[in-house]
Amino acid sequence: PREDPRPLKGVLRSFGYALEGLRYAWRVQRNFRLEAYLGLLALLLALWLGVDPLPVLLFSALVLSLELMNTALEALTDLTSPVYHPLAKAAKDAAAAAVLLASLFALLGGLYLYHPPLLRRLGLS
Repeated sequence: PREDPRPLKGVLRSFGYALEGLRYAWRVQRNFRLEAYLGLLALLLALWLGVDPLPVLLFSALVLSLELMNTALEALTDLTSPVYHPLAKAAKDAAAAAVLLASLFALLGGLYLYHPPLLRRLGLS
């Protein structure tokens, strides 16, 4: 294959496509918006409690990334199987389960991170 004389143009185009995907998810996926708001709330709580924000950002990134993958899989499944099919349902359910598991582990991780500093902040320890 021929070498692209302007490789930066392709990279910028790829970023544009990714931003379109984010805009689409924000516009049509209520759960994506909710998870983004909860991630922001968790980050603000970490800053207020003096907790390292890196794990919070990583938990949030994991949940949001899986939600984006779930959105993509749902759209592709709806395109390829417009009528009900048990395998289409299984694919959608499994993708949703991945988001649920990540969310539950993020919650547990948050409880682990926030519990001692929150008790101290509230004067309960």
